[in-house]
Amino acid sequence: MCRGLTIAPTNCLERAKELKTRLNILLQKSDVITDLKNSTKAEKVEKPRSPCEDTTQWTEPLESVLSCKKGFAAFQNFLRLEFSEENIEFWLACENFRKSKSSGKLEKKAWMIYEEFIKNDAAKEVNLDHETKEITRKNLQQVTHTCFDLAQKKIYNLMESDSYSRFLKSALFQELLAKHCGGNDTSGRGSCQKSQT
Repeated sequence: MCRGLTIAPTNCLERAKELKTRLNILLQKSDVITDLKNSTKAEKVEKPRSPCEDTTQWTEPLESVLSCKKGFAAFQNFLRLEFSEENIEFWLACENFRKSKSSGKLEKKAWMIYEEFIKNDAAKEVNLDHETKEITRKNLQQVTHTCFDLAQKKIYNLMESDSYSRFLKSALFQELLAKHCGGNDTSGRGSCQKSQT
């Protein structure tokens, strides 16, 4: 790569960043294809385990999808296809962080989340405004289970208002809905007979 990053020309650093992004995209595409193949195989074997597996219920709030294993996987695959899976990964990291029981590891986990998702130029930087980033950074001076609450809420709202509505209109969701409804409804509105579960 470039020698002496501190004295390297700006275009060299920009080129290196662009190459890193392209490489990540290529790696993610292969992961998405593998995940989609694996989830298709799993769908043939697995039967719905709970009412939340009913795809017609996914047209309700985003929470209904995130609380369901199959729904979560479908939404995550959709975000990967849109190259915005960092949002759901951040949301999940915050959920896991909040449930952490070891207070000794809490600070280390908090800084790992900050470095991976919030810091400027982070590997999986989420779309947060400067004020939210600054509040979150200040929260890390005294780490608690709630230090990411504001940032997590903003990302949840972003997913709910933007990505989730596109997910409900996507071919991926329409296929899942058609499978569940036996091809009777592809509107994404959940009007097919629920008795077919």
